[in-house]
Amino acid sequence: MSLKFEIGFSKSARLSGGLAILLKTLDGKEAAGAAEADPDGIVAKAARIAKFKAKSLRALDIVAPQGAPVDRILVLGIGEGADLTAHDWLKAGGAAASKVRGAEKVVIFLDAPGLEVSGKAAADFALGMEMNAYSFDTYKTTKKDDDDQKGPPKPVKVTIVTGAVIAAKKAATHSQAIAEGVFIARDLVNEPANILGPVEFAAKAKELEKLGVEVEILTEREMKKLGMGALLGVAQGSVRPPRLAIMQWKGGKPKDRPVAFVGKGVVFDSGGISIKPGAGMEEMKGDMGGAAAVTGLMHVLATRKAKANVVGIIGLVENMPDGNAQRPGDIVNSMSGQTIEIINTDAEGRLVLCDALWYCNDRFKPQFMINLATLTGAVMVALGSHHAGLFTNDDRLAGQLTAAGLTTHERLWRLPLGKEYDKMIDSKFADMKNTGGRYAGSITAAQFLKRFVKDTPWAHLDIAGTAMGSPTDEINQSWASGFGVRLLDELVRANYES
Repeated sequence: MSLKFEIGFSKSARLSGGLAILLKTLDGKEAAGAAEADPDGIVAKAARIAKFKAKSLRALDIVAPQGAPVDRILVLGIGEGADLTAHDWLKAGGAAASKVRGAEKVVIFLDAPGLEVSGKAAADFALGMEMNAYSFDTYKTTKKDDDDQKGPPKPVKVTIVTGAVIAAKKAATHSQAIAEGVFIARDLVNEPANILGPVEFAAKAKELEKLGVEVEILTEREMKKLGMGALLGVAQGSVRPPRLAIMQWKGGKPKDRPVAFVGKGVVFDSGGISIKPGAGMEEMKGDMGGAAAVTGLMHVLATRKAKANVVGIIGLVENMPDGNAQRPGDIVNSMSGQTIEIINTDAEGRLVLCDALWYCNDRFKPQFMINLATLTGAVMVALGSHHAGLFTNDDRLAGQLTAAGLTTHERLWRLPLGKEYDKMIDSKFADMKNTGGRYAGSITAAQFLKRFVKDTPWAHLDIAGTAMGSPTDEINQSWASGFGVRLLDELVRANYES
């Protein structure tokens, strides 16, 4: 079952049973609570016998001897303490969380001689614990043999001992909002498509009204009136109607133009008439990772009362191959008035995004637009699962996004745009075609989107390799990562709050 934490911060803690976690630097400096948790020096002896080195994230787990004030002592190596980044503290928290299963209460001593732990670092450690503990087990009905508990699991009570208690508690309000937003994104991507269709996804967005977000939901009829023929063309093969959700958080000054985030929300992508191979098609329930990230981001911004005006728009469709589905060779009219020849019905995400981007730009006149989409397999060939592809018409925005990615470790790599690539999507029969062929597939997809943003600063993040199925690590053990929520929250916080 899912592991839950009840985390608090304190300058001291009374030890009585449970698990004590001590940090240790590579030069041998141990946490300030070492003497209290280990009065007989058993840790030093065990470390010597096990030849334990305090390299980053290495752990030494010890059953405490009789008479010790705790049941277990865990020594967690953190490497060179002076060089720890925010991401290092997240990983350390995640590593600690992976070792506490079975404990009812945990005391963690963060401070070590010569190691100054800020309140932000303590909050990042706590956030890492929570992010590691996430699991999606909604549909599991069988219990493990050793799980006799009735009802939801009791949270593990965690006390983090640090000298920066006040600052840690303040920083934790932000980090808790981030955890909630990431978990919303993960939940949405992990949900099966038979449960989460466009209408159900729109209802999830509507729940943000409880936090003060203004939410509008456009139906198929309203989108037809607006001329969103590209988005509607993708949806016409499914019995499930499309939706466009518009979320507004008005935390800035009324005169300030908003910043805008647009997400691709294909709740299931069969490929349409250009149907995908059967192997791995079940993963296409996650083809709405961009919309999930935008929804999670709006939750974070509203929860922490961000001092910014922000618009989030998600286009929600299902791409299915029934008798009414669009065909290769069809020509559709986008909201912009530009016509699109459909070459491959599996190049559908850009059709959803082009109408959503045009609508966003036309209605809100934002400072910038950033769209997120699990758009192309080609970006995974180029970058694997450790960077998302970044395409943009604005160098300043590129720099801000890259910096935010380095801070949060949700890293981006800028890929080119250019006239030569743009020519690859010119059509003989319409203004453009929806795919430029096999080569430079992620670039031509971005060139397609660029035709719908005018001169507005814009960035396209291709998160196909990072939003789902990416390698697990200390802060994510889930198939769905929630990629983009922390990245874009950092972008707004660092650059666009008044």
